[in-house]
Amino acid sequence: MKISRFAQLGAVAAIAALALAGCASNETPSDTPSATSDAPKLTGTLNGSGATSQQVAIQSWTQLVQTANPDVTINYDPQGSGTGRESFQSGAVQFAGSDRAFKTDEIAAGGFGACADGSDLVEIPAYISPIAIVFNVDGVDELNLDPATLAGIFAGTITNWNDPAIAATNDGVDLPDLAISPVHRSDKSGTTGNFTDYLSATGGSAWSYGSVEEWPIQGGEAAQGTSGVVNAIKAGSGTIGYADSSQAGDLSSVNVQVGDEWVGHSAEGAAITADASPIEDGRAATDLAIKIDRTTTEAGAYPVILISYLIGCAEYEDADTAALVQGFFNTAISAEGQDAAATNAGSAPISDALREKAQAAVDAIK
Repeated sequence: MKISRFAQLGAVAAIAALALAGCASNETPSDTPSATSDAPKLTGTLNGSGATSQQVAIQSWTQLVQTANPDVTINYDPQGSGTGRESFQSGAVQFAGSDRAFKTDEIAAGGFGACADGSDLVEIPAYISPIAIVFNVDGVDELNLDPATLAGIFAGTITNWNDPAIAATNDGVDLPDLAISPVHRSDKSGTTGNFTDYLSATGGSAWSYGSVEEWPIQGGEAAQGTSGVVNAIKAGSGTIGYADSSQAGDLSSVNVQVGDEWVGHSAEGAAITADASPIEDGRAATDLAIKIDRTTTEAGAYPVILISYLIGCAEYEDADTAALVQGFFNTAISAEGQDAAATNAGSAPISDALREKAQAAVDAIK
């Protein structure tokens, strides 16, 4: 088995090998032909780039594929969703990980260097995870924050932890007279895009900046990648930020308002939201972009989630590349692969109904 490690991605430069982590069950349903099944062995090198949120899950899927196929090397450079999509479009990598699907106007504009001419995209919602809103305030373990208050904190209009808007939903909590220090991603990020999408959908007039992947406001503290945000929150006092739940660790976290409930981040809550959200209209059959319902009132739903996609081509110029992508995507969506990601990254396994749709899309890769 080839063991890889992360490295910087040059324009078309070689990517260093991916670090492997975690393990998973060896049982795979017979109707999901993952790369760990009795299918013909794969060979070659597959390069991808993109979201940091999927990093642990992709390590898990890579280990499964490479254990079953010793002559395969899978490299994944976690430089962020925006970089991953750009690298895929330029043809520098054969697949991307992204915390959002390509927009329909981006697809219409074309120019996907990794794909054969005229190919549709394959966009598979393979990683569903809550975005934890985490903070570091001495003596405070959790807070209930409604959408308008959260939006005000990150917009910079609520600036102190003992603000009446925070106190109103946290009766009995000893809130300090301490400045709030919001932390955001410095890089173009799908996590930022999903978090601001939640604020835009639920925060009303308190958030006027839309749903954007690049932080739109001056001020606060900027940090590179998910790990950078988490480290900045830990190192500060009065800090608050957003990060994929898999990397939130033991930081204190926010419960968000869903109907009349206060709901904390969890894989179960993320799964409820995902299942309540429709697939977007007007896309190719292999493009399973989901429109997340941020305003759901389903019991137990946690709507501050990201759905991260594995993105490839329905048709590649090279048949061997197509086989590698298909094998990797098959493993990712299989019950075995989803269980491995859930165990190692805390993600929510995709439902059987969504797996059936994803399997049809992966089967179309050629």
